Amino acid sequence: MVDLIAAAYQLQLQIESHGWRFCFIGGLAVQHWGEPRMTRDLDVSLLVGFGTEAPFVDALLQHYPGRISDARAFALERRILLLRTESGIGIDVSLAALPFEERAVNRSIHVEFVPGMNLRICSGEDLIVMKIFAGREIDLRDVRSIITRQGENNFDWKYVESQVCELAELKEDPNMLPLLRKLRADG
Repeated sequence: MVDLIAAAYQLQLQIESHGWRFCFIGGLAVQHWGEPRMTRDLDVSLLVGFGTEAPFVDALLQHYPGRISDARAFALERRILLLRTESGIGIDVSLAALPFEERAVNRSIHVEFVPGMNLRICSGEDLIVMKIFAGREIDLRDVRSIITRQGENNFDWKYVESQVCELAELKEDPNMLPLLRKLRADG
């Protein structure tokens, strides 16, 4: 886990050297907000907007090799840049542009994972929203663990529900809000 945190810290330094806005999401954020679990890659939300993705992608590809043969084209088409560190740790860079993604970056916080290594991670509320949006079984387990570890009363549920509703409309998935409410009720 220390290697993963060190790789995240180096990535953060690289991103900050460009003055870019970002936050770590996914398994690394779950380490702080939820029940720690094994994670082998880094997920980062990098705020790039629409139509300005290429300079961000090109700059990152100068420092990290792609995990697939044409990582640049894949990133520009699918909005996810698949990289890896020299030691083989996977990095998934989400090219963020949605209003929710901007809010998540703006609401992110610094957390000290090991002495001297503060990482910028998304808020617990925003992590719950992302996990509900993804909707995989592992994501739903993460939501349960976040609620259990942090406590039901430690979240702004009005904010969470409003964000879930916004993304459910975008995804055309009317089941997202009922799923969130069920996970909360099941505690």
